Amino acid sequence: MSDVHVPAQPKRTLGGWLLISVPYIWLLIFFLAPFLIVFKISLSQVAVAIPPYVPTFDLAEGWNGIWESVSEFSFENYVWLTEDDLYWKSYLSSVVIAAISTLLTLIIGYPIAYGMARSPQSLRPTLLMLVILPFWTSFLIRVYAWIGILKNEGLLNQLLLMLGIIDEPLVIMNTNIAVFIGIVYSYLPFLVLPLYASLERLDGSLLEAAEDLGCPPWKAFWKITVPLSLPGVIAGCFLVFIPAVGEFVIPDLLGGSNTLMIGKTLWVEFFNNRDWPVSSAVAVILLMILVVPIVLFQNQQQKMSERDG
Repeated sequence: MSDVHVPAQPKRTLGGWLLISVPYIWLLIFFLAPFLIVFKISLSQVAVAIPPYVPTFDLAEGWNGIWESVSEFSFENYVWLTEDDLYWKSYLSSVVIAAISTLLTLIIGYPIAYGMARSPQSLRPTLLMLVILPFWTSFLIRVYAWIGILKNEGLLNQLLLMLGIIDEPLVIMNTNIAVFIGIVYSYLPFLVLPLYASLERLDGSLLEAAEDLGCPPWKAFWKITVPLSLPGVIAGCFLVFIPAVGEFVIPDLLGGSNTLMIGKTLWVEFFNNRDWPVSSAVAVILLMILVVPIVLFQNQQQKMSERDG
Protein backbone atom coordinates (compact mmCIF):
# COMPACT_ATOMS: atom_id res chain seq x y z
CA MET A 1 0.00 0.00 0.00
CA SER A 2 1.46 3.33 -1.05
CA ASP A 3 1.64 6.20 1.37
CA VAL A 4 -0.88 8.95 0.86
CA HIS A 5 0.85 12.20 0.04
CA VAL A 6 -0.52 15.12 2.02
CA PRO A 7 0.40 18.45 0.48
CA ALA A 8 2.26 20.76 2.81
CA GLN A 9 0.39 23.81 4.01
CA PRO A 10 1.82 26.98 2.46
CA LYS A 11 3.60 29.27 4.86
CA ARG A 12 2.17 32.71 5.28
CA THR A 13 4.52 35.50 4.37
CA LEU A 14 4.73 38.87 6.08
CA GLY A 15 2.51 40.35 3.39
CA GLY A 16 -0.07 37.64 3.99
CA TRP A 17 -0.16 38.32 7.72
CA LEU A 18 -0.49 42.05 7.07
CA LEU A 19 -3.37 41.41 4.66
CA ILE A 20 -5.18 39.26 7.23
CA SER A 21 -4.58 41.76 10.02
CA VAL A 22 -6.25 44.67 8.18
CA PRO A 23 -9.89 43.68 8.94
CA TYR A 24 -9.00 42.83 12.54
CA ILE A 25 -7.31 46.20 13.02
CA TRP A 26 -10.38 47.87 11.48
CA LEU A 27 -12.71 46.06 13.92
CA LEU A 28 -10.41 46.87 16.84
CA ILE A 29 -10.36 50.60 16.08
CA PHE A 30 -13.91 51.20 14.92
CA PHE A 31 -15.89 48.58 16.86
CA LEU A 32 -14.14 47.12 19.90
CA ALA A 33 -12.59 50.37 21.16
CA PRO A 34 -15.86 52.40 20.95
CA PHE A 35 -17.75 49.51 22.54
CA LEU A 36 -15.31 49.40 25.47
CA ILE A 37 -15.71 53.16 25.94
CA VAL A 38 -19.51 52.84 25.98
CA PHE A 39 -19.30 49.89 28.38
CA LYS A 40 -17.00 51.90 30.65
CA ILE A 41 -19.49 54.79 30.73
CA SER A 42 -22.33 52.36 31.51
CA LEU A 43 -20.51 51.40 34.73
CA SER A 44 -20.25 55.04 35.83
CA GLN A 45 -22.62 57.25 37.78
CA VAL A 46 -24.48 60.24 36.37
CA ALA A 47 -23.21 63.66 37.46
CA VAL A 48 -23.91 67.33 36.80
CA ALA A 49 -20.72 67.93 34.85
CA ILE A 50 -19.23 67.90 31.38
CA PRO A 51 -19.29 65.06 30.40
CA PRO A 52 -22.32 64.20 32.59
CA TYR A 53 -20.90 61.19 34.42
CA VAL A 54 -18.30 60.43 37.07
CA PRO A 55 -15.06 59.48 35.27
CA THR A 56 -13.79 55.97 36.00
CA PHE A 57 -10.87 53.90 34.82
CA ASP A 58 -8.57 56.85 34.16
CA LEU A 59 -5.31 55.66 32.56
CA ALA A 60 -3.58 58.86 33.67
CA GLU A 61 -3.71 57.68 37.30
CA GLY A 62 -1.43 54.71 36.64
CA TRP A 63 -1.94 51.05 37.57
CA ASN A 64 -2.94 51.84 41.15
CA GLY A 65 -5.65 54.17 39.95
CA ILE A 66 -6.84 51.60 37.43
CA TRP A 67 -7.22 48.87 40.05
CA GLU A 68 -9.03 51.26 42.39
CA SER A 69 -11.38 52.25 39.55
CA VAL A 70 -12.15 48.59 38.76
CA SER A 71 -13.20 48.02 42.35
CA GLU A 72 -15.56 51.01 42.12
CA PHE A 73 -17.38 49.78 39.01
CA SER A 74 -21.13 49.57 39.54
CA PHE A 75 -23.81 47.66 37.63
CA GLU A 76 -26.60 49.78 39.09
CA ASN A 77 -27.52 51.11 35.64
CA TYR A 78 -28.14 47.58 34.36
CA VAL A 79 -30.22 46.80 37.45
CA TRP A 80 -32.22 49.97 36.77
CA LEU A 81 -33.04 48.72 33.27
CA THR A 82 -34.66 45.62 34.77
CA GLU A 83 -36.66 47.61 37.32
CA ASP A 84 -38.17 50.18 34.92
CA ASP A 85 -40.63 48.51 32.53
CA LEU A 86 -40.08 51.27 29.94
CA TYR A 87 -36.84 49.67 28.82
CA TRP A 88 -37.85 46.04 28.48
CA LYS A 89 -41.06 47.14 26.76
CA SER A 90 -38.93 49.18 24.35
CA TYR A 91 -36.71 46.17 23.63
CA LEU A 92 -39.73 43.89 23.15
CA SER A 93 -41.57 46.40 20.96
CA SER A 94 -38.46 46.93 18.83
CA VAL A 95 -38.02 43.19 18.24
CA VAL A 96 -41.72 42.75 17.39
CA ILE A 97 -41.81 45.73 15.00
CA ALA A 98 -38.55 44.61 13.35
CA ALA A 99 -39.84 41.02 12.97
CA ILE A 100 -43.15 42.13 11.42
CA SER A 101 -41.35 44.57 9.13
CA THR A 102 -38.94 41.82 8.04
CA LEU A 103 -41.85 39.49 7.24
CA LEU A 104 -43.61 42.20 5.22
CA THR A 105 -40.36 42.98 3.41
CA LEU A 106 -39.95 39.30 2.54
CA ILE A 107 -43.53 39.06 1.23
CA ILE A 108 -42.97 42.08 -1.03
CA GLY A 109 -39.33 41.43 -1.89
CA TYR A 110 -39.55 37.76 -2.90
CA PRO A 111 -41.77 38.36 -5.97
CA ILE A 112 -39.53 41.27 -6.98
CA ALA A 113 -36.34 39.17 -6.73
CA TYR A 114 -38.02 36.21 -8.43
CA GLY A 115 -39.23 38.40 -11.30
CA MET A 116 -35.74 39.87 -11.71
CA ALA A 117 -34.15 36.40 -11.77
CA ARG A 118 -36.64 35.10 -14.37
CA SER A 119 -36.44 38.19 -16.60
CA PRO A 120 -34.37 38.22 -19.83
CA GLN A 121 -30.62 38.42 -19.29
CA SER A 122 -30.38 41.77 -21.09
CA LEU A 123 -32.99 43.35 -18.80
CA ARG A 124 -31.52 42.25 -15.46
CA PRO A 125 -28.87 45.03 -15.13
CA THR A 126 -31.58 47.67 -15.60
CA LEU A 127 -33.85 46.06 -13.00
CA LEU A 128 -30.91 45.75 -10.61
CA MET A 129 -30.12 49.43 -11.06
CA LEU A 130 -33.75 50.34 -10.29
CA VAL A 131 -33.54 48.41 -7.00
CA ILE A 132 -30.32 50.21 -6.02
CA LEU A 133 -31.55 53.60 -7.27
CA PRO A 134 -33.07 54.74 -3.90
CA PHE A 135 -29.58 54.57 -2.35
CA TRP A 136 -28.61 57.52 -4.56
CA THR A 137 -30.88 59.75 -2.47
CA SER A 138 -30.37 60.69 1.17
CA PHE A 139 -32.05 58.28 3.59
CA LEU A 140 -33.42 61.19 5.62
CA ILE A 141 -34.95 62.87 2.55
CA ARG A 142 -36.66 59.62 1.55
CA VAL A 143 -38.21 59.28 5.00
CA TYR A 144 -39.36 62.91 4.95
CA ALA A 145 -40.99 62.23 1.58
CA TRP A 146 -43.23 59.63 3.21
CA ILE A 147 -44.54 62.32 5.57
CA GLY A 148 -45.88 64.20 2.56
CA ILE A 149 -47.47 60.98 1.27
CA LEU A 150 -49.01 59.59 4.49
CA LYS A 151 -50.20 62.69 6.38
CA ASN A 152 -53.94 63.46 6.55
CA GLU A 153 -53.78 65.95 3.69
CA GLY A 154 -51.04 64.02 1.91
CA LEU A 155 -50.90 62.58 -1.59
CA LEU A 156 -52.27 59.15 -0.60
CA ASN A 157 -55.38 60.49 1.09
CA GLN A 158 -55.98 62.99 -1.73
CA LEU A 159 -55.81 60.18 -4.29
CA LEU A 160 -58.16 57.90 -2.34
CA LEU A 161 -60.63 60.74 -1.79
CA MET A 162 -60.53 61.68 -5.47
CA LEU A 163 -61.23 58.07 -6.49
CA GLY A 164 -64.09 57.86 -3.98
CA ILE A 165 -62.56 54.92 -2.13
CA ILE A 166 -62.75 56.69 1.24
CA ASP A 167 -65.03 59.44 2.61
CA GLU A 168 -62.56 60.94 5.09
CA PRO A 169 -58.75 60.96 5.34
CA LEU A 170 -57.09 57.87 6.78
CA VAL A 171 -54.99 58.36 9.92
CA ILE A 172 -51.69 56.69 9.01
CA MET A 173 -49.08 59.11 10.30
CA ASN A 174 -47.92 58.66 13.92
CA THR A 175 -48.95 54.99 13.93
CA ASN A 176 -47.09 51.69 13.71
CA ILE A 177 -48.45 51.26 10.19
CA ALA A 178 -46.41 54.27 9.07
CA VAL A 179 -43.35 52.75 10.76
CA PHE A 180 -43.88 49.45 8.93
CA ILE A 181 -44.21 51.31 5.61
CA GLY A 182 -41.03 53.30 6.27
CA ILE A 183 -38.95 50.28 7.29
CA VAL A 184 -40.18 48.10 4.42
CA TYR A 185 -39.50 50.85 1.87
CA SER A 186 -36.08 51.74 3.28
CA TYR A 187 -34.73 48.21 3.75
CA LEU A 188 -36.37 46.45 0.79
CA PRO A 189 -33.17 46.52 -1.34
CA PHE A 190 -31.24 44.80 1.47
CA LEU A 191 -33.55 41.79 1.10
CA VAL A 192 -33.99 41.84 -2.67
CA LEU A 193 -30.28 41.86 -3.53
CA PRO A 194 -29.12 38.69 -1.69
CA LEU A 195 -32.36 36.93 -2.61
CA TYR A 196 -31.87 37.82 -6.27
CA ALA A 197 -28.31 36.48 -6.09
CA SER A 198 -29.62 33.10 -4.85
CA LEU A 199 -32.46 32.90 -7.38
CA GLU A 200 -30.23 34.01 -10.25
CA ARG A 201 -27.87 31.05 -9.61
CA LEU A 202 -30.78 28.59 -9.61
CA ASP A 203 -30.33 25.82 -12.18
CA GLY A 204 -33.27 26.07 -14.57
CA SER A 205 -32.85 22.45 -15.66
CA LEU A 206 -34.23 21.36 -12.28
CA LEU A 207 -37.54 23.08 -13.00
CA GLU A 208 -37.59 21.63 -16.52
CA ALA A 209 -37.03 18.14 -15.12
CA ALA A 210 -39.84 18.62 -12.62
CA GLU A 211 -42.15 19.77 -15.44
CA ASP A 212 -41.21 16.74 -17.55
CA LEU A 213 -42.10 14.48 -14.61
CA GLY A 214 -45.57 16.03 -14.43
CA CYS A 215 -45.01 18.40 -11.50
CA PRO A 216 -47.31 21.46 -11.61
CA PRO A 217 -45.51 24.84 -11.73
CA TRP A 218 -46.76 25.91 -8.29
CA LYS A 219 -45.58 22.64 -6.72
CA ALA A 220 -42.19 22.88 -8.44
CA PHE A 221 -41.88 26.39 -7.04
CA TRP A 222 -42.47 25.21 -3.45
CA LYS A 223 -40.44 22.02 -3.77
CA ILE A 224 -37.43 23.35 -5.72
CA THR A 225 -37.25 27.14 -5.97
CA VAL A 226 -38.11 28.02 -2.37
CA PRO A 227 -35.73 25.51 -0.69
CA LEU A 228 -32.82 26.46 -2.97
CA SER A 229 -33.42 30.17 -2.31
CA LEU A 230 -33.44 29.80 1.49
CA PRO A 231 -29.81 31.00 1.90
CA GLY A 232 -30.76 34.27 0.20
CA VAL A 233 -33.96 34.52 2.24
CA ILE A 234 -32.07 34.06 5.51
CA ALA A 235 -29.33 36.52 4.57
CA GLY A 236 -31.85 39.13 3.42
CA CYS A 237 -34.00 38.75 6.54
CA PHE A 238 -30.99 39.24 8.79
CA LEU A 239 -29.89 42.31 6.82
CA VAL A 240 -33.34 43.83 7.40
CA PHE A 241 -34.00 42.67 10.96
CA ILE A 242 -30.67 43.65 12.55
CA PRO A 243 -30.71 47.38 11.65
CA ALA A 244 -34.50 47.63 12.04
CA VAL A 245 -34.30 46.71 15.74
CA GLY A 246 -32.21 49.78 16.54
CA GLU A 247 -33.91 52.10 14.03
CA PHE A 248 -34.43 55.67 15.26
CA VAL A 249 -35.15 58.00 12.31
CA ILE A 250 -38.19 56.13 10.92
CA PRO A 251 -40.09 55.68 14.23
CA ASP A 252 -39.25 59.23 15.27
CA LEU A 253 -40.48 60.88 12.05
CA LEU A 254 -43.29 58.53 11.02
CA GLY A 255 -44.30 56.87 14.28
CA GLY A 256 -44.54 59.91 16.52
CA SER A 257 -44.50 59.88 20.31
CA ASN A 258 -46.68 56.79 20.68
CA THR A 259 -44.25 54.45 18.91
CA LEU A 260 -42.04 52.70 21.44
CA MET A 261 -38.68 51.53 20.09
CA ILE A 262 -35.35 51.22 21.82
CA GLY A 263 -33.64 53.62 19.38
CA LYS A 264 -35.95 56.45 20.45
CA THR A 265 -35.56 55.53 24.13
CA LEU A 266 -31.78 55.61 23.75
CA TRP A 267 -31.92 59.04 22.08
CA VAL A 268 -34.15 60.47 24.84
CA GLU A 269 -31.86 59.19 27.60
CA PHE A 270 -28.75 60.52 25.89
CA PHE A 271 -29.90 63.94 24.66
CA ASN A 272 -32.98 64.91 26.67
CA ASN A 273 -32.25 63.37 30.08
CA ARG A 274 -28.46 63.70 29.68
CA ASP A 275 -28.10 60.35 31.45
CA TRP A 276 -25.10 58.96 29.62
CA PRO A 277 -24.49 55.97 31.96
CA VAL A 278 -28.05 54.65 31.55
CA SER A 279 -28.09 55.32 27.80
CA SER A 280 -24.76 53.50 27.49
CA ALA A 281 -26.20 50.54 29.38
CA VAL A 282 -29.18 50.56 27.00
CA ALA A 283 -26.79 50.52 24.04
CA VAL A 284 -24.74 47.65 25.49
CA ILE A 285 -27.85 45.52 26.09
CA LEU A 286 -29.08 46.32 22.57
CA LEU A 287 -25.78 45.14 21.13
CA MET A 288 -25.98 41.94 23.18
CA ILE A 289 -29.46 41.30 21.76
CA LEU A 290 -28.20 41.84 18.21
CA VAL A 291 -25.17 39.60 18.71
CA VAL A 292 -27.36 36.49 18.35
CA PRO A 293 -28.73 37.27 14.85
CA ILE A 294 -25.33 38.64 13.81
CA VAL A 295 -23.62 35.36 14.77
CA LEU A 296 -26.34 33.36 13.02
CA PHE A 297 -25.92 35.53 9.93
CA GLN A 298 -22.15 35.02 9.92
CA ASN A 299 -22.58 31.24 10.25
CA GLN A 300 -25.04 31.27 7.36
CA GLN A 301 -22.63 33.29 5.21
CA GLN A 302 -19.83 30.86 6.03
CA LYS A 303 -21.97 27.87 5.05
CA MET A 304 -22.87 29.57 1.77
CA SER A 305 -19.18 30.27 1.07
CA GLU A 306 -18.21 26.66 1.81
CA ARG A 307 -20.99 25.37 -0.43
CA ASP A 308 -20.07 27.68 -3.30
CA GLY A 309 -16.40 26.82 -2.89
